[in-house]
Amino acid sequence: MNKILIVEDVEFNVDLLVQLLEEDYELVTAGDGAAGIALAESERPDLILMDMSLPVLDGWEATRQIKANPALTSIPIIALTAHAMQGDEEKARACGCNDYLTKPIDEDRLFEKIDRLLGSSTA
Repeated sequence: MNKILIVEDVEFNVDLLVQLLEEDYELVTAGDGAAGIALAESERPDLILMDMSLPVLDGWEATRQIKANPALTSIPIIALTAHAMQGDEEKARACGCNDYLTKPIDEDRLFEKIDRLLGSSTA
């Protein structure tokens, strides 16, 4: 079973993602960017769902640090953000995110992106 790390500080969003994904994936959660980096190092997830607005260390910087680590750089990261401003997707991809999804989360698009990234990372 593939492991997904959810890095999200809003409990409602964590609960929603867990409900959506718990039947199909092993899940690990972190409430801030620094904890997300530590769990990425210790758990070696197959994919990371990264909120971009996080306490301690934001998702932009957490993603940069994960992608700068040779042991973690191949883990696909999907940016999750409520800030759907023009240029945000490009900014997310520039810091290392493999894909981008705005909140509120569209369940079908989430599963589509996860399937595509995990399919390509395990091929």
